[in-house]
Amino acid sequence: MFRTALRNVLAHKARLLMTVLAVMLGVAFVSGTLVFTNTISDALQNSSAKGFDHVDVAVTPEFQKAEGDKVGEEPELTQALVDDSARVPGAASAIGVVSGFTAVADKDGDLIGDGWSTKGGNYWGEKDPRYPLTDGRAPKGEGEILIDSKTAERTGYGVGDTVRMSVDGPVISLKVVGVFTTDDGGVAAGGSLTLFDTATAQKVFGKAGTYDEIDVEAKAGVTQAALKAELDKALPKDLVETTTGEKLADDQAEAIAASMSGMKQGLLVFAGIALFVGTFIIANTFTMLVAQRTKELALMRAVGASRRQVTRSVLIEAFVVGVVAAVTGLLAGIGIGAGMRALMSSMGQVVPDGPLVVSTGTIVAALAVGVLVTMLAAWLPGRRAAKIPPVAAMSSVHATATTKSLVLRNTLGALVSAAGIAVVLAATTMGGTDGQAPMGLGAVLLIIGVFILTPLLSRPLIAAAAPVLRVFGVSGKLARQNSVRNPRRTAATASALMIGLTLITGMTVMAGSLQKSIDKMASAAIEADYVVSMANGNYLSPDVGEKLGGTDGVTAISPLRNSAARIDGDTEYLTGVNGSTIAGLTDLKVEQGAFEVGGTKVVVDGDTAKEKGWKAGSDFTVAYEDGEKQRLTVAGVYEGNDMLSGIMLDNSVLTPHMTDPVDMQVMVKMSDGASSAAKDSLQQALDTNPAIKIQDKKDISNEVAKMFTMMLNMLYGLLAMAVIVAVLGVINTLAMSVFERSQEIGMLRAIGLDRKGIKRMVRLESLVISLFGGVLGIGLGVFFGWAAGELMGSTIATYELVLPWGRMGVFLLLAAAVGVLAALWPARRAARLNMLQAIKAE
Repeated sequence: MFRTALRNVLAHKARLLMTVLAVMLGVAFVSGTLVFTNTISDALQNSSAKGFDHVDVAVTPEFQKAEGDKVGEEPELTQALVDDSARVPGAASAIGVVSGFTAVADKDGDLIGDGWSTKGGNYWGEKDPRYPLTDGRAPKGEGEILIDSKTAERTGYGVGDTVRMSVDGPVISLKVVGVFTTDDGGVAAGGSLTLFDTATAQKVFGKAGTYDEIDVEAKAGVTQAALKAELDKALPKDLVETTTGEKLADDQAEAIAASMSGMKQGLLVFAGIALFVGTFIIANTFTMLVAQRTKELALMRAVGASRRQVTRSVLIEAFVVGVVAAVTGLLAGIGIGAGMRALMSSMGQVVPDGPLVVSTGTIVAALAVGVLVTMLAAWLPGRRAAKIPPVAAMSSVHATATTKSLVLRNTLGALVSAAGIAVVLAATTMGGTDGQAPMGLGAVLLIIGVFILTPLLSRPLIAAAAPVLRVFGVSGKLARQNSVRNPRRTAATASALMIGLTLITGMTVMAGSLQKSIDKMASAAIEADYVVSMANGNYLSPDVGEKLGGTDGVTAISPLRNSAARIDGDTEYLTGVNGSTIAGLTDLKVEQGAFEVGGTKVVVDGDTAKEKGWKAGSDFTVAYEDGEKQRLTVAGVYEGNDMLSGIMLDNSVLTPHMTDPVDMQVMVKMSDGASSAAKDSLQQALDTNPAIKIQDKKDISNEVAKMFTMMLNMLYGLLAMAVIVAVLGVINTLAMSVFERSQEIGMLRAIGLDRKGIKRMVRLESLVISLFGGVLGIGLGVFFGWAAGELMGSTIATYELVLPWGRMGVFLLLAAAVGVLAALWPARRAARLNMLQAIKAE
């Protein structure tokens, strides 16, 4: 039986090629994902581990929890603690570390990095062991800085150049006095690191005389654990916490692995989709191969082969195909992993250098996935093959699907589909994250149910195309009949395309609807012409608001400040605003009272008011971050949203109680409204600062739209794999169908149907099957998009369903294009069949 199985594989090489390609693509995606994520993770971990070479024990502040009226806070790490750390037995040195955000402009005035990984810090003394200098000297005084070597290489800056930069808003110009090397992972990933002398760093980052961390290095022969024990004895336990360098490196490695795991899981989901789609092709291929070998298998049964042996022979074929596909997929996946890393580099996402990581786990996963998926998909056709009775060898007819089996399939499909719809609808009534898992389960059940029902659905849906097909005469009529001749095969072929289009359509509906909700939210909440904020979301210096307030054309301005406070034993965050202008800068719906902010009068969003049991006129006591208390009155309750919510009070009341007053953003109203001239005047007032965003309502919406568009394009690219596999499935089905119908095609040629007619027949058959899958996929995608929107609508008040008719039309055209392209080779093959040889074929 083993030799027989191998001979069958070799005899059907061309027919099994598409199956091998389908499995290979899925395996390549899986192995490529594992190679790529393992390579990036390994490089980042190695890079971050080097960053702890000079840290044997790190001393950090122990956060003090909020109690009573006291707001939670971090104690300060003073110079005295640095000195105490350096004096403990076993300590060779102690370095006080200061860090914060710095935005550095390149020579074109653009922000270096993406705004999130542009950091600053302090250079310790004359020779900091953490940052070896490659050029220049240590910084001295407020006007001097060091830049990392990668930033110098990318920007062309060198010793003696003047650099424009910002820490919290205002632009400052500083002189580069040195260049250093660093193993910082953020720098390796495309960011930048700027170093000041310690006193300057403490000043610019608002930490005068204090540090964020103390790094202690051990003397030779002293273990990290021993040094940690000595530090624990010498330093106040209730104020600081100590961690060994090994633990920091391990924690960093875990954090990197966790951050990569989200990407890995996402990519593997799409690989799984491609493999799931591929199972239809495999099952279809082996079903057709078994059908074509009915006589051969029945003769084997007649001469003594058992059912188990027949099933085993089919599974052996699947095993051989799976091994070939898995090995080629693994090799292709290694290339994909290397290509993805190169693609990231070409897109400016710099990653640390390191070898390509092809782990044993990756090899085992690739082989296991390829072989198991192929054998599982081939098991059912193999089981059917074993049931062929020996008498079929004499009649060349094997048992067809009975009415009972079709009724059972349709009943099962209806029940599973109904269960899926019920679970999805139930999930839409749940709130937020609670409904995600049920909705995912319902979606899977519905897709499975529809797949089971596709043979039943194929007849009425394909029949609906009959009027159009009549235009093509005999070829159109034959194409329709061929499409419904074997409903199970048509269903399996169309389902592969259906799944890809379901996901693409559903995601498009959700993205379009979310974009619309953001547009409505921005227009409904903001009356200001511009919102000014830092590019990375950090806080703005109050100087920014003061500069904007003195700009020509500005009629109203309100900085938004944030401060923790204690109310009724809970920590709440207060938002400070300009009470005299905030009502004209926002357009928030007032539910109770009046939108009046000033003195002790505040406004509160509806959710907070409901939670606290407040209404217009209610009084409450607040304990500010400095410990002082004040009685405030709720003047009004407004409808909050994701952009504006919380307790708003006047900045003149809040600011005196803040240790370090900073702004989240600044809202600005112009005399002539938003215009390019108005925006230019604001930019000039801020010295054309690359770290600051000046956005109108359209800019805010476009920023969100850009994020959605980028995400959608990535998803489209990933889902293209499933569509490619679906195309292979259509080609495979048509090619094998043409082989099965060789005699029939020969007869059609003999009675007058020309080659063009044969080609047209096969193309139309492919087109009908593809459009059938496309209609099902788009229909399911709209339903899932609506359901997901209902779930999101519970947390986004402005959410409304948007159906992207234009894109759905493009998706339907895509399905038609799949049908046309997939039919090219099978149609050409059918038209070139020798008429007489085809008639004689069995």
